[in-house]
Amino acid sequence: MLRRFIVVSLLLGALSACSSTGGLSERRVDGTRSYELQGITFAAPPDLVVSEANSIYPAADVVWRGDPMGDRITQIGNLFQEAARRNVGTFGGTRPIIADIVLVRFHGVTERTNYSFGGTHHIIFLMTVRDARTGDVLEPQRRIVAKLAAPGGNEAVRLEAIGQTQRVRVIDFLAGVLRSELI
Repeated sequence: MLRRFIVVSLLLGALSACSSTGGLSERRVDGTRSYELQGITFAAPPDLVVSEANSIYPAADVVWRGDPMGDRITQIGNLFQEAARRNVGTFGGTRPIIADIVLVRFHGVTERTNYSFGGTHHIIFLMTVRDARTGDVLEPQRRIVAKLAAPGGNEAVRLEAIGQTQRVRVIDFLAGVLRSELI
């Protein structure tokens, strides 16, 4: 009975996470910005736990299946770099900036979840905004929580068939999150 309660609680918790999308900042700087993104730095603490388990919701900080097996932290760093490149030179601001990104959590969906009921890409990172010329901190580190719905089953298969892979959707999403956090 206790085991059933735990399993149901975990499933309900995972499903409730699916209902929220978008980014949420811990705090935003008030006032007028005139930024122009030049790039980002990406770091991840060495103690993040990475899982390759094909369970419904692995107990880990990092779960990513949108790239072939490999160094998941490097792959996630590449996702953030690509998302940032899409924003370089697009803000129309006058002050060049660099965003320092520190990964806290990147919990995508496993194959099992992707090909069944879907879930949520749950991404948490810390961001500091610095002047690209001087290195001065313009905005102190803040925590950003971003959630992207991950369709499952036939819809996931349909999206992959038309090129909307997990990787493509996550990069598009991260580009939008960075834009909304910096303009």
